[in-house]
Amino acid sequence: MNWERISGNWKQFRGHVKERWGDLTDDDLDRIEGRREQLVGRIEERYGVNRERAESEVRAWEDGLGDL
Repeated sequence: MNWERISGNWKQFRGHVKERWGDLTDDDLDRIEGRREQLVGRIEERYGVNRERAESEVRAWEDGLGDL
């Protein structure tokens, strides 16, 4: 999945993000606004993982979206 597509359609992808990372709040998702680096940072904070782990999770999530 192309991140530009995710960013451009953030409102539609918010639900997918919330399904995957349920500890992220609506306020977190508002602040992220489709920015990948913001998503990675919020995952680091909420889940207490390092940057590498958060990047890996986001990459796996992107790959799993396929052709949505």
